[in-house]
Amino acid sequence: MKFFIDTANLAQIQEAQDLGILDGVTTNPSLMAKEGIKGEEAIMKHYVTICETVKGDVSAEVISTDFNSIIEEGKKLAALHPRIVVKVPMIKDGVKAIKWFTENKIRTNCTLVFSAGQAILAAKAGAAYVSPFIGRIDDSSWDGVDLIAQIANIYSMQSFKTEILAASIRSPLHIVKCAEAGADVCTCPLDSILGLLKHPLTDIGLAKFLEDAKKTR
Repeated sequence: MKFFIDTANLAQIQEAQDLGILDGVTTNPSLMAKEGIKGEEAIMKHYVTICETVKGDVSAEVISTDFNSIIEEGKKLAALHPRIVVKVPMIKDGVKAIKWFTENKIRTNCTLVFSAGQAILAAKAGAAYVSPFIGRIDDSSWDGVDLIAQIANIYSMQSFKTEILAASIRSPLHIVKCAEAGADVCTCPLDSILGLLKHPLTDIGLAKFLEDAKKTR
């Protein structure tokens, strides 16, 4: 399973990159706004900087909702860097746009997916990635990880090539469960990635080793 970091914060991206496990980045308008990045020129420049920081795919999200505008915006984003993946919402015109992008060799990430039916449409249209938002599904008293498993089963049976990118990750446990359920990618906040490092027995064991090491000097 690949690890993407879900942020527009360059320091966090670099920290995950330095850890040696980072495979890509996902962003959205909310994350850009959180970093105080405003205006089309500044946002486009920031995407390029992210692409120059990481070696993997970088999802850049359109903010348009009609077909023609999604296409024009997506073409601008894709032209920024070869590793840009155009992030398109799961709406009717979004699916149409994904098909157009696929036919024109532009990779896409279908976002805001909450059902297996939506995931099927995204795969049929040729999306490179599909992004189920499992945390938001959990908030609605459904099990987001179950959706990952359902999509993985369907994609396997139907030989769809679209990668399942588990999004809206809320905890290190979410990451583990998504790996068990068959997600191809997990996009996570830095805290969730670093949370995988933690276990009390590791701390206890290391403290013991260090204490015993002092006795050998």
